[in-house]
Amino acid sequence: MRLETGIGRALAAAFACALVAPAAAQTWPARPVRIVVPFAPGGGVDTVTRLLAQKFSEQIGGSFVVENRGGGGGILGAELVARAVPDGYTLLTSAPEFSVNPGVRSKLPYDPFKDFAYISQLTSGQFMLASHPSVPVRNVRQLIALAKSRPGQLNYGSSGPGSINHLAGELLQSMAGIRWGHVPFKGAGPNLIALMGGEIDFSFASTTAMLEQARTGRIRAIAVTGLKRFGELPEVPTIAESGVPGYNVTGWYGFYAPAGTPAEILRRLYVEAGRGLNSPEIKDKLIKTGNEPVVSSPEEFIEFVRTEIAKWAKVAKESNLRVD
Repeated sequence: MRLETGIGRALAAAFACALVAPAAAQTWPARPVRIVVPFAPGGGVDTVTRLLAQKFSEQIGGSFVVENRGGGGGILGAELVARAVPDGYTLLTSAPEFSVNPGVRSKLPYDPFKDFAYISQLTSGQFMLASHPSVPVRNVRQLIALAKSRPGQLNYGSSGPGSINHLAGELLQSMAGIRWGHVPFKGAGPNLIALMGGEIDFSFASTTAMLEQARTGRIRAIAVTGLKRFGELPEVPTIAESGVPGYNVTGWYGFYAPAGTPAEILRRLYVEAGRGLNSPEIKDKLIKTGNEPVVSSPEEFIEFVRTEIAKWAKVAKESNLRVD
């Protein structure tokens, strides 16, 4: 009898939740929505998220607040969202590290697929490979030749161990058959400062971070990592066209919610993200920094992330790279 009563209560609770979810979606947002950025303020994903949050407030109404929860290469913020109540009031934007972490860490506090509802990819961009002006290299072919003549003596910097620009250097090492050293820094800023100061030979960083310094000659732009040239520096070739065919590293930002978030809210966020990112003022700002709006369907976004996870897991394995 007690078992039957317990089952009855559980079914009643489930039925009540099924009725409440559509009602909650209809009144959403009734209070501030926080969008968690799992990195420090000032970076690319933070900048894009703040532009998007402002647009959401204008288009949807209500308050959308950006909350920076840096740490663990994006893991701490992602875990916070994975464990949040799936009611549409806690969302996540993240960077390529979301797809890198499964391959470089033995264990994550969340499942990248089961614990998240995928809303859309937001942008696509790329990185720049640059050198200190004193390094006698002006293109990738010369870099490869110099690295092969001095195996293990050249080095490159990144924004941290296990970051996407760290993996970009490992991928180039693997595809070009060279050996060089990796010097991790605590963020993009220190990485760029070290390059300008000549503490390191080369560096991978976002086109946004590198653009002004490359224009003024404080660093030398060698190549970009995507499949097409960067419009603001059209004279700088891609790595793929500079002797390493097939090389491609994209910088992208994605939009997620906790698994179980009502479908009506997810659909609304997907539609409004498309409207916001393709508005003239935001689209223009993105393109000038080397990013392009990419509003993919949730299904397309999931497949894209699956491909990225497999790609970087392979690179990490071949490089014997672990960040635990």
